Amino acid sequence: MAARATVVVLLAAAVSAAAAMPLRMDMDDTGLSLDFHAASCPQLEGIVRAAVQAARGQDVQVTAGLLRIFFHDCLPQGCDASILLDGERDFGPNSSLQPRALQLIEDIRAKVHAACGPTVSCADIIALATRDAVSLAGGPSFAMPQGRSDSLRPASNDEVGILPGPSTDVNTLLGIFSRKGLADPADLVALSGGHTVGKASCFFIRSNDDFSRQLAANCSAGPTGKQSLDVITPDAFDNRYFVALRSRQGVLASDQGLAGHPSTSSFVNSFARDQGSFFGQFGKSMIKLGSIKGAKGEIRRNCFRPNGRVTAVDGAGTGEDGFAASA
Repeated sequence: MAARATVVVLLAAAVSAAAAMPLRMDMDDTGLSLDFHAASCPQLEGIVRAAVQAARGQDVQVTAGLLRIFFHDCLPQGCDASILLDGERDFGPNSSLQPRALQLIEDIRAKVHAACGPTVSCADIIALATRDAVSLAGGPSFAMPQGRSDSLRPASNDEVGILPGPSTDVNTLLGIFSRKGLADPADLVALSGGHTVGKASCFFIRSNDDFSRQLAANCSAGPTGKQSLDVITPDAFDNRYFVALRSRQGVLASDQGLAGHPSTSSFVNSFARDQGSFFGQFGKSMIKLGSIKGAKGEIRRNCFRPNGRVTAVDGAGTGEDGFAASA
């Protein structure tokens, strides 16, 4: 009986210890988990969503800004917040990233760390903020796995060079995506659908038909020098971007090319017909993009610098420690 009692006590202790550990029941081979921060920062989701909602109240274009940051961060060397570091942030494709969206990430980091301590990476904050910005713009809601760490170094200019441009042809796009684990053409088409809330410089508008030439002329004569990439509903996250592509009203050559390529045209047509199909695939593709692994890193105390380079007290991302100082 004594031996049996000892076994019962040991089992109870094991159960108690397991209950105290952070849950990782849905951990996959990427090391990410939906409940990664459930124990260490239960306030995380609420803090992020409230901050993104407030930012969108001031400027709806922050959704496009966050989407571009997320994509530009993940594709070169994995989702590791390297995009926020000096050097990578200044390379050609990144030099026009939205400053207010970059600063928003650091502002959220400061709030999260104030509530929970330095337990959540800037990379996770980028992923969660982008997800929430999409749903708040009318797009799909989806669960984004967490557990990323922050890079110790920026990506090199050569690594950043993988980012596609506004005139990249579809075959090249498919190759880039495939090498990053996004081999299904549906991933390319769905993620391109993020352009439903984006803008581009007038200079990048294709000019190979009457529609695009007139669009470029009107854009250049306008006050902002920017053209919405969705010419139907530019501020809403919906499927009208694909409707426009089917009508040959795509703004960029890289976008319009999707409608005519044999590997991608069926998805353009499907998403144009059925917004639910687009939303479902977009969520899946965002999770796949967000699962591209970066090198093992750290939890930054300031999103704009590796920990060894922070020289002032971590704060709300303003002044010496903020983006504005290095913009």
